[in-house]
Amino acid sequence: MKVSKDHFFLSLKANEKFQRHQKPILRAVLHTSSTKTAKALDDYVLLGRSGLRVSPLCLGTATFGEQWGIGANKEESKKVFDLYYERGGNFFDTACNYNDGEGERFLGDYVSDKRSDVVIATKYTCNTTSMQKDVRLNPNLGGNHRKSLVENLNESLKRLNMSYMTPFEVEKYYTLLQAIFHLGHSLALNTFAELRGWSSFIGLQTRYSLLDRSLEFDLQPACAELDVGIIPWGAVAEGFLTGKHTRESAANLKSEHRSHKVADHSKVEKNWKILDEVITVSKETGRTPVQVVFNLKTIVFNRFFQQLNINWVQQKPGITSPLIGARTVTQLEENLKSLEFKLTPEQVKRLDEASKPAEIPFPNSFVSNYDRFIGKNIEVPRKFEAISTSCNFGRINL
Repeated sequence: MKVSKDHFFLSLKANEKFQRHQKPILRAVLHTSSTKTAKALDDYVLLGRSGLRVSPLCLGTATFGEQWGIGANKEESKKVFDLYYERGGNFFDTACNYNDGEGERFLGDYVSDKRSDVVIATKYTCNTTSMQKDVRLNPNLGGNHRKSLVENLNESLKRLNMSYMTPFEVEKYYTLLQAIFHLGHSLALNTFAELRGWSSFIGLQTRYSLLDRSLEFDLQPACAELDVGIIPWGAVAEGFLTGKHTRESAANLKSEHRSHKVADHSKVEKNWKILDEVITVSKETGRTPVQVVFNLKTIVFNRFFQQLNINWVQQKPGITSPLIGARTVTQLEENLKSLEFKLTPEQVKRLDEASKPAEIPFPNSFVSNYDRFIGKNIEVPRKFEAISTSCNFGRINL
C-alpha cells in the first residue's frame, strides 16, 4: 500500500467516551475559532476532538541537535525551548530520527519536570538505520507496521526519558501515524474506529504554504467533516518565501536538502510572482523599514516574511497550530510575532489569487458543473469554505 507523508494523531479510547457526550459543544467551539485570532501562545486551541488544549503555534524540534548540520547544540536549543515555554507554549513536535535521536533526547531533558504541562507529538516510520553510516540496516525498523510502531515508540520513550506509559500518558505523548488520508479513506477509517470503539484520528500534520495548497482540495474538507485538527508545516517553503533569495542566488545554492528545495522552487516562474505579492503586502503592513541598507533589509524582511506566511496559514479554515522552527532565540521571537497582527480580508484574497493552483484535481474540477446539476447559489457550510471559494461554488453559511 502506498503511504503518503502526512502524519496523524491517535487519541485515547477513554477520551472518546468524553467526546461522544461533548461533541456538540466541541463542534461549536471549533467552528467559531477560525473567526478569531490568537494573540499569544497561551491562547490555547482545541486539537480536533481530543479535548487537548494546545498553543496556536507548535514548536518543531528538528533544530534540536547538530547531527544534521542545521540545528543548535543543547545549550542553545534549551534557550529556544525556555522562551517558547515561558511565553505559555505547550505543544512540541519531534520525531524518532530528528538529528539521529538528539531531538528527542534534548526535549526529554527539557520537559523532565514539566510532563503534565506539555503535549509532545513524536513520529515514526522513518528508518533510522538507513540514515546513518556504519550502522547495520534493520529493514523492519522503518515503515508503518506493528513491529515498527511498537519498537520505535519504546525507543522514543527512552530518548524522551519517559520510562512508563499509562493510557493517560498515551494521550499526552502520542505517536503520529503515516497513512493514506483522503476523503473516502478517512471517513471509512474513523467510522470503522468509532464502531469498534478504537482510537480515531484527531489530527493531521501536512505541508501547506502559498506554494503548495493541495491541502485545500481533499484533506481540509475531510478534516472539517471529521473534526480533525490540522497542524501544517512548511509555511515558508524551505525558506523560499522568506525573501532572502534572489533569482541569481537561488541558482547558485549548494546541494544541501533545503537549498535543493529552494532551487527547485526558484525554477517555477509563478513562485516568484507569489513572492512579489508577499513583498507588496509586507510593505503595506508597515511592520518593516523600507529604507535600510541591503544586508539589514534582507534580515528584517526575512523575519517578517515568516510572520506573514505563518499569519496567512493561521487564518485558513480548520488550521489548529502551524509548525514553526527556530535555531536561535531571535528566530523564535520573530516567528511569535505572527500572533500580533491579522492580515485584512483584502490582503488574504490577493495572496490567494496570486497562489491559486493552476490545476484543480478531479473530482473538484467537476464542481463547476454543480450549478447545473445541483442548483445555483446553494448554501455551503462554513467548514467547507476553502473548497467552495477555490472552486467558486455556492454561498457560505455565515
